Amino acid sequence: MDTDKIINFGIVGLGTAGSALVQPVLKNKNFRMAGAADLDKETLARFKSDFPEAGIFDSAEAIAEADGIDALFISTPTQFHTGHVLAAINSGKHVVTEKPIATNLDDADAMIEASEKAGVTLMVGHSFGYETPIKAIRNTVNSGELGPLRMLHNWYFTDWMYRPRNPEELDTSLGGGVTFRQGSHQFDIIRLIGGGLVRSVRAMTAKFDVSRPAEGAHTVFLEFENGAVATAIYSGYDRFRSAELGYNVGEGGLPFNLEKYGAARNALKNANPEAELELKKSVRYGGSSSRNWGEVPDSHPFYGLTVVSCENGDIRQSPDGLLVYSEKEKREVAIPKGTSGRDNILTELKAAILDKIPPLHDGRWGKANLEVCLAALESSHKRKEIYLSHQKMVHD
Repeated sequence: MDTDKIINFGIVGLGTAGSALVQPVLKNKNFRMAGAADLDKETLARFKSDFPEAGIFDSAEAIAEADGIDALFISTPTQFHTGHVLAAINSGKHVVTEKPIATNLDDADAMIEASEKAGVTLMVGHSFGYETPIKAIRNTVNSGELGPLRMLHNWYFTDWMYRPRNPEELDTSLGGGVTFRQGSHQFDIIRLIGGGLVRSVRAMTAKFDVSRPAEGAHTVFLEFENGAVATAIYSGYDRFRSAELGYNVGEGGLPFNLEKYGAARNALKNANPEAELELKKSVRYGGSSSRNWGEVPDSHPFYGLTVVSCENGDIRQSPDGLLVYSEKEKREVAIPKGTSGRDNILTELKAAILDKIPPLHDGRWGKANLEVCLAALESSHKRKEIYLSHQKMVHD
């Protein structure tokens, strides 16, 4: 195992997802921040001020062609993933792309085939599936101590639809709406715990607000090849918040302020499109409202409420680990803190590049996850069960 070699890492797109990976790069001794690309000059200037030795570029193509960069995180809008990922692969770069991998399966295939032909790593950064508690749930299920898996659920109620959005984030044809953007996380978590092989999907999506035209809610029923079943329920309309049922802990493990009811929805009531774009810009790298990604949480992160039922017991998260409900007792299993899902993305990438260990979240896993997203949308439109054919089994 090569623990000394440095992977020179670059970020394409310094929005929320791109910014979130900066601290994990700085923490990891096998990575060096080597460059970033973005269309916004002010954002690039802030990045350059923080990393004077790193290169800055005004396009994905330019950073893809640059020397001195080994791997790229593609964090651009979904409709651009295919072109940007292929540019990186064709220049010999390893790639982690933001989820979903693409908006259609043909584009996913093109990226997979290109990466395999070039001999480079292609991963998809479903960051919440990388979180340590989700891995611990999967390990508990796989141990067999509670018997075979029977059902699992992820239910998440948020303000996603009323956070500042770029137009493509609310356009389903461009990979927008909660089924593409948040379902990607839910289906990843469910498939990881369930073993990966989803047999069929039956779903209904919903659009509750005509001013926010993409899907803002869904109810999805998934059946696995092994007979286990799952539900993924999501609403992004900023009313009930599932953090009320999850210790008031949200994404990233930070405390959730339930006192500010409807804050996101109310903030956008009087914002015109130009004002919304300015709000969106403010949360980008180094912006006035950007998150402090270096903040260390007191709790493990929650991506909604995840409950898993085996034949002889149930499992759910707690702020400090897992709660396991066996036939004889309820017990809490503590899990060490301090390692985020994004930290684990880089660990998996390092293992793939330096140690030649095939990643779990590779292009084919990302394609299988995309297939579930597309099936949910198709099922809702046709009001029928959709059978899947591109699923991938979890490997450990």
